Amino acid sequence: MAGQPIRVVIADDEPLIRAGIRMILTSDPDIQVVGEAADGRAAVEAARAHAADVVLLDIQMPVLDGLSALPELRRAAPGARVVVLTTFGERENVLRALEHGGAGFLLKDTAPAELIGAVRAAAAGDAYLSPAATRHVVERLAKGREAARAEEARGRVAALSEKERDVLALLGEGLSNADAGKRLHMSEGTVKTYVSRILAKLDCENRVQAALLARDAGL
Repeated sequence: MAGQPIRVVIADDEPLIRAGIRMILTSDPDIQVVGEAADGRAAVEAARAHAADVVLLDIQMPVLDGLSALPELRRAAPGARVVVLTTFGERENVLRALEHGGAGFLLKDTAPAELIGAVRAAAAGDAYLSPAATRHVVERLAKGREAARAEEARGRVAALSEKERDVLALLGEGLSNADAGKRLHMSEGTVKTYVSRILAKLDCENRVQAALLARDAGL
């Protein structure tokens, strides 16, 4: 985000975790922590009051948990991208968060550089899933799908061109636009155009939803 810092709200009920995240993020001159919240209700208010670009949202919080806060955040601060903070023990909750429009998730023990990268990716409009858990989460979700869900996904994907399906399949693998372009011998800009077209055709809000649909369809 050239010209102005990325405005971040940190929502977690543990003060030490918030302090650690703040310290990491503020080491990047392009990121500004504009607010903190110890519960989901406060997170919604902080995101709205501070016009946050990105909200780092814990799942287990008092008053209003992260999953319940997510739809309220999307209504109250539609310009904010929500990245869910989680532990391995909360995988199923993460799946629900992604299906409801979360921009991705991070494990709480993630490396500092990855945390900064996730915030930057979310602010740029891309979804971010922690590489350490992406494959497990997507495969776990795919195994739990009912046959009817898979059939619906195949029907939606059928509307895509062959090249669009190729790009979608690579989204399902978690590849970036640049890496997908290398695989398909396309420029990064061309892949980005294909991704935008795919999201519109499939009525998906972000790359994460498209990736899950790709797995549902068996790509």
